[in-house]
Amino acid sequence: MVRRILVVEDSASTRSLVRAILEDPAFAQAVGPVEVTEAQSGFDAMRLLPRARYDLIITDINMPDVNGLELIHFIRRSEQYRATPLVIISTQATERDVERARKLGANAYVPKPFTPASLRGACEKLLSSSGEGGAHASASPASSVEVPPAPSSGSGR
Repeated sequence: MVRRILVVEDSASTRSLVRAILEDPAFAQAVGPVEVTEAQSGFDAMRLLPRARYDLIITDINMPDVNGLELIHFIRRSEQYRATPLVIISTQATERDVERARKLGANAYVPKPFTPASLRGACEKLLSSSGEGGAHASASPASSVEVPPAPSSGSGR
């Protein structure tokens, strides 16, 4: 089964780096074949999301048009993507930033600059967990910040 990953990042060089990390044969060996789709903004991602099914979404926070936090809000309200694992990569990595991301539903937070191992570790853990029915597992490799799932309110908001 091919793992489809959406990378949402306004920096072309960072998108290329993330793609290279995810398309590395060692990553594919750990999670299976990977297909990476790139979006250069949250707005572009919102246009792509209804057209395909993604197994993992990686997003930056600071982007033009629709930022990463707005995108996460949109994703978590979507029936199709509500349980899809989501990783934030961002230079904004204060406790407040991480807490805000957690409340919105991020599964992992990888601060920039990141190492290939930290991003790969977060993604491997989430893809492995989602493949076993635990889509809201947390990733906690050395350079990433664990973000536990937001509690379900049950109110349907």
